[in-house]
Amino acid sequence: MPTGLKQSSSVVAIGFSANEPAANTFAQSTVDLNLSPLDREVFVVLAVNLDPSDPDAVAGVDTQISSALTTTSQTVVANLSFANCIATSKNSIRALGFADSGCAFQRTSADAPVSGLDYIGIIATNDFFVQVKGTGNLTAGKVDGKLYGYRATASADIFAALVQSEVLSA
Repeated sequence: MPTGLKQSSSVVAIGFSANEPAANTFAQSTVDLNLSPLDREVFVVLAVNLDPSDPDAVAGVDTQISSALTTTSQTVVANLSFANCIATSKNSIRALGFADSGCAFQRTSADAPVSGLDYIGIIATNDFFVQVKGTGNLTAGKVDGKLYGYRATASADIFAALVQSEVLSA
């Protein structure tokens, strides 16, 4: 358990999705956690599963579907170097220079903590955000996923620090 936090719920799984409005168009969904700021409630993230749709197989064209989960709103699909990015996933087909539909690849950040970490992130504000964007596709892409974690109550100083850090690093 992180210092300064007291677990106030059992582990919950929260499902979410984001859909491109048209092929190769950035989209973002907002998911409300219904946290109580008056009670200094935060969400401790234990694991994230991101499942982006498969990109289109277009002969001679590299295609991909990229997705991310962040604690703040974004204007592009985040990567792990973003301060508020918790998880990413990308499905790609590398076909440039091939007469057929190429070769598929998948890249994801860890679904669960590595090296015995207690958690992979803390969401201190009321929402989290899911982004998706395709490249080179003929049809719109999407991402489905689950966020696993629990609610916790933070001490006043820890809550203030978490909220300030999350908001200022947006």
